[in-house]
Parts: sequence; C-alpha cells; structure tokens
Amino acid sequence: MSSKEIIRVENLTVAFGSFKAVDGISFDVKRGEIFGFLGANGAGKTTTIRTICGLLNPSSGKVFVDGKDVSSDTTALKPHIGYMSQKFTLYKDLTIKENMEFAGALYNMKAADIKKKIKVLADFIKLEFDENSIVADLPGGVKQMVSLCATLLHEPDLVFLDEPTAGVSPQTRADFWGLIKDLSGRGTTVFVTTHYMDEASYCGRIVLMSAGKIVAVGTPEELVENNFPKPFAELVFKDARAVEKIKTEINASVFARAENYGAGLRAEIIDNGRFKIFSADNKNIFEIKTSAPTLEDVFLKLVS
Repeated sequence: MSSKEIIRVENLTVAFGSFKAVDGISFDVKRGEIFGFLGANGAGKTTTIRTICGLLNPSSGKVFVDGKDVSSDTTALKPHIGYMSQKFTLYKDLTIKENMEFAGALYNMKAADIKKKIKVLADFIKLEFDENSIVADLPGGVKQMVSLCATLLHEPDLVFLDEPTAGVSPQTRADFWGLIKDLSGRGTTVFVTTHYMDEASYCGRIVLMSAGKIVAVGTPEELVENNFPKPFAELVFKDARAVEKIKTEINASVFARAENYGAGLRAEIIDNGRFKIFSADNKNIFEIKTSAPTLEDVFLKLVS
C-alpha cells in the first residue's frame, strides 16, 4: 500500500444472504483528498462506508486503512476515524455541550481537552448557538453542524460524511462545503456521499456506484470528458406542439438520446456531419444552441 493512500479496498463483497449489497469493488483514496461516492439509493454506498469503518465484516475481499487490515485491527483504527451518518445520531434531549462531552468520552478524551476543543470547533464551524441549547430545539442545518462538530472532536485523520447536506438549505450546504474544503486543506481526508451533482464537482475524485458495483471512477472532469466527447444540442422550438413529433423522428445516427428540456429538447450529439444536415432540414421548426455536458449527464447515463 502506497504511503500516499489512506484507504485501499480490494475486491470487496458484502452479502446479506443471497443479496450482494457490495459486489467485488476495488478503489483507493489518497491522503488529504475529498473523495466522492455517488450512486442512487441502494447502490451500496453506506454499506461500503460501514465496512471501511469496521462496523460490518466483508463477505470477501480486503479493506486497508492507513496500511492496516480493518478486519483484524478495528480497535486501533477507531481514534483515527470520524463517521457522520446520514441520519442524525446525537441525543436530541441533551444540550450541545452535553452531546460533545459524551462524544469526547467515547474516545477517552479528558474533560479539559473536550472543553478546549469545543471552543475551537465552534469557532471553526462558526456555530452561533449557545452550547447550552437543547439539540431538539435547533434548526436542521445547525443540527448537522453539531453532528460535524462531534465527528471532528477527537481530531480524526479520516472523516466519513454520509449525505451530510441532505434536507438542509442551500446556504447551509454552501457553508458545509466550505468547511469540507477547509478540512481537506488542513490535511484531513474527507470521504463523502452525496446526491447533489454540484457538490460532487467539488471532489478531487469520484466513484460512481450502481447495484453494488463501481461503474466509473475519476476526477469530475475525466468522467465528463470520457463519457461525452461532443457537446449537447438544445433545440428551442418555435412551435411547442412540434416537440414530440421531432422527438420521434430524430435519427439515432444523429443523437444518442433526446430528452425533454423545458419546452424543447436536449440531445447528445454523436455525429456532427449528420447533425448539421438535420439542423438545416428543420431550421424553420426550431433554433439550436449547444451546451457542455455536465456531471449530472454522466450520472444519468451510467447510474440511472
């Protein structure tokens, strides 16, 4: 295992009876990078994370964290890992301070160190609520920030964030990703799952999963370029009634697919020559502009 890698997964399979939640996947995560894990619900993302953290045993394959086999050395890895699950896991009837003290006690932190660290993290996260506030009374975005604070309390080298911004406001999402970038800049490795394609574009590298298998891995730019070497065409119709007619008449040799896009169509161009002929033949029906493919296009093509 390279010293530049903090995680290596080798042919990992996790089965529950005859069902393979994770099916023979392999990948590595570099130290200090923001590593994205994308896939639809049920793709195997959370199962993979829980296995890397030592919470589930692999049915076959190996997982190494910081050069150590997770299956044989889970206890030694615990102080180096922080895990924020997609569901809120703190105690809602306790205060922020009490939740932090409990989280610190789990890692055998001294009371004085917990108090000092709470202040540092509150400043880092810009937590504006009183530490004596009951968690149940906090807005959803603040609860997520408190969860992150508890996850970082023991200063882990590797942080897992499982859909950390699900259900929060756009502003909280932006703030959260600002914190993730800061963590990475300080040398912390961040392993994050998300359903938001704009968030995925912030990751250094991405794994796309579908039905327990890896379907693609690379930087956001590589995934777009490898899957869509040509631009998309956006057809803006002069008569909206013509949309479905044109959609059924589009030759598969011109476009890979055509989908409704607002009041028009958006299609992946596969042959520029035929596209020009097609455009000239129908210039009285619609206007055309081109647009660059996105990570969302990649996700829809490979995962959905």
